[in-house]
Amino acid sequence: MREDIPAAPPATGTTDAHLHLWNLDGPGYGWLEGAPAALRRSATWEEAAPQLTALDVTRAVLVQADDTLADTQAMQAAAARIEADDTPIRRADVVAWLPLERPAQLAELLADPSALTHVVGVRQLIHDHPDPGYLDRPAVRESLARLAAAGLPLDVPDAYPRHLVQAAEVADAVEGLVIVLDHLGKPPFGDGEAMGRWERQLRDLAHRPHTVAKLSGLATSGIGAEQAPHDLRRAVDVALEHFGPERLLWGSDWPIAPQPFDLAAGTTALRDLIGQLELTEQTQILRGTAERIYRRVGD
Repeated sequence: MREDIPAAPPATGTTDAHLHLWNLDGPGYGWLEGAPAALRRSATWEEAAPQLTALDVTRAVLVQADDTLADTQAMQAAAARIEADDTPIRRADVVAWLPLERPAQLAELLADPSALTHVVGVRQLIHDHPDPGYLDRPAVRESLARLAAAGLPLDVPDAYPRHLVQAAEVADAVEGLVIVLDHLGKPPFGDGEAMGRWERQLRDLAHRPHTVAKLSGLATSGIGAEQAPHDLRRAVDVALEHFGPERLLWGSDWPIAPQPFDLAAGTTALRDLIGQLELTEQTQILRGTAERIYRRVGD
């Protein structure tokens, strides 16, 4: 990224490709027990919406935060409400949890249009799964092939160091499957040696043409809650070099941020860097890539 290029006018009609909503009145979201205390409350659309509107967001992609159909159904209901509201957010979609370990049940869900309402992708919290080889299981690979046939991408969360190499192997093994790397795989800011490994593994993944990556979740990546500006710039430069803007998406990762529920705390520095790009490059990252990658079945 060149520092001598003045900031271009912001692209209009932004897509937030990584937004979380959850309701703690019911069961689930066990991972929050180890999260910062300020994050351990419900994340509602009513709280997120004005912050997104301030960033000219017109499409939101709700991303699963629990490995249950109940979480998927709650996000589908939220997406329907968002689209019905009179707000600038005109479209809401869902990266859902679906039962990858049970390909027969997955096939039934993929054949049921009502089960796929608003669904544009699939994700599982594999970084919390006790089996580091989860994506290598034969049943899971069968399910991933079914996702590819349906045109649904697989989001891979928090991949470094556990799953970044594996993501590249899956991209090779499952023909036609689009892999979306969340949060650039979580670069290990603050650890120079580990950053070198992360960059090599990211470059290797980017060599697979059916892979894209999200510029998201970087404000909480690595050692400590905040990184030096040069760390973030390095990560963005690496992503631009290996993926190019046409294979990058922006996401807020709200409400997860150094200051939970504060969208600006997690996005301002990153958005400032994106704003230094050419306008066409900004548009790809802030809207265009998501339009190509996150499509509803049948679109």
